[in-house]
Amino acid sequence: MSELRVVVDTRSPVPAYEQVREQITALATTGALREGDRLPAARALAADLGLAVGTVQRAYRELEAAGTVASRRRTGTVVTARVTVEEDVRWAAEGFVERALSSGLSPEQALDVVRAALVSVGRSRDRA
Repeated sequence: MSELRVVVDTRSPVPAYEQVREQITALATTGALREGDRLPAARALAADLGLAVGTVQRAYRELEAAGTVASRRRTGTVVTARVTVEEDVRWAAEGFVERALSSGLSPEQALDVVRAALVSVGRSRDRA
């Protein structure tokens, strides 16, 4: 495996653990991370990113809950399977919903935002 490239934007409203989880999921989805690839120890990745160890551990727990990685005593945290695009999009949607609702949008307002984005992206793709 090549070096794991994860970048966290501390000014982003997206929590740091979610940024880490999203990027590792994307790497597994695209095949940049393959089954059996080992992730850095949480302490090492936290130090590299300037984050608290608990933040990286939470990202790893979320990845493990999704079945993307497994934590093993001797081998550390390893990629267990390639994530499907559908799973990746579902995670992104759940992150959007959490952000929308915590920002005070109603479910209907959140759906309106998604509908508008679908129209906007559809138009830009039609022009391309």
